[in-house]
Amino acid sequence: MAKMTVDPFSVQAEASCSSSPSTVGSSRIFAFRIRAYNNQHIDDKNRFYKELGTFALKRKIEDLVLRAEMLTPTALEFEEARRLKQEEVIREYDLWDDVAKSDEDLVQLAENARAIDSLKDLRYKAEEAKLITELAGMDSISYEFLKQAYTACVSVNKSLDKYELSKLLREPYDMEGACVTIESGNEGIYSEIWAEQLTRMYIKWAEKQGHKARIVEKQDSESVGIKYAMIELEFKSAYGYLSGERGIHYMSGSSENKFDLSKVIKPDELKAGTAAVDVIPLFLESSPDLSIDENNLEITTQPSYEEKQSNTSPSLTIQHIPTGLQVRSTGERSRFANKLKALNRLKAKLLIVMREQGVSDLASVRSSAISSSWNQVARRYVFHPNKLVEDIKTGIQLSDLTAVLNGNIEPFIGAHINSRRHEIP
Repeated sequence: MAKMTVDPFSVQAEASCSSSPSTVGSSRIFAFRIRAYNNQHIDDKNRFYKELGTFALKRKIEDLVLRAEMLTPTALEFEEARRLKQEEVIREYDLWDDVAKSDEDLVQLAENARAIDSLKDLRYKAEEAKLITELAGMDSISYEFLKQAYTACVSVNKSLDKYELSKLLREPYDMEGACVTIESGNEGIYSEIWAEQLTRMYIKWAEKQGHKARIVEKQDSESVGIKYAMIELEFKSAYGYLSGERGIHYMSGSSENKFDLSKVIKPDELKAGTAAVDVIPLFLESSPDLSIDENNLEITTQPSYEEKQSNTSPSLTIQHIPTGLQVRSTGERSRFANKLKALNRLKAKLLIVMREQGVSDLASVRSSAISSSWNQVARRYVFHPNKLVEDIKTGIQLSDLTAVLNGNIEPFIGAHINSRRHEIP
């Protein structure tokens, strides 16, 4: 008897054409097996990429933990030795002999204790992340848990970066808050839009540090953007971090091809613009220690349109006649309050000028040597054809323009703090 050969494709065709229950059942089993095979193939592929991702994540965590293990013990040793020295100084004299010095020493001791507690917490988090990677090697930890460990390690290293930078803030007024002013250039709408974007950049930077930035003064343009804005950052070391931002921030777009910047700046057609940024200390716990002769001040008041529509006092401008420096204050409900705020800003400006010129007496300040924020280019932002942010002072270049405008300016801050130590004796 001849043996029959069966063609699987003809069987599949017959099964699809037949309406009998047996053939329909066979086709369903066949289709189920195909789906099961495909699902298994997808699961194997996902498992492969997951294992690859786990390996890469473990390596990143190990690198971050290694840095934390190298820096944290040294920082802890330094802070604990500093605390012992401060305690010894306090024990050697009567706190009531010099109340002001005693208060200063006690504040430093409290800050040192907080630094030690923070470093111990960072060390604990790094040890915990290291344990997680070791357990992951034995398949005892899920991939999601490993991602949490990576996030914690990134946070630890950011805190260490911030700690390292804070140790470099040794110039006078570095530990004070900051008053940042942004003034648009003469390019019209483009500069006014650019000034508004820079204002948002500094506000976002402050938020990333866990603080709020207050816009205390603002002059809107006739169409879009702003002509002027003043931001107050009332947290410690803000001036030390942002002092390098002073100068012209130049933006260049495309003058020939209408380059779309709608995701970054409105409106979406932008050519070029400039804005000057000035930064002065905002004294948080005391007033600026500087005496100014009232006869050397010229004080004027002039209400703006916004002030006429509100209950605020007219804007007040103070000019220091010998140096030509000028400040203003708006938004306060009384002339006295505006005058006091403007006077503190003028003192802060003069203290910075005196520091830059290396003089201790206000009468020794040379007005011809005072540098305006419009006299130097701080940074260049290129939108087209290739995105680039170039810091002129330090030479640092970054290609992620969007990240910078979203407040990620730490690379520029760090580079400036490292370089400026050699600028002022």
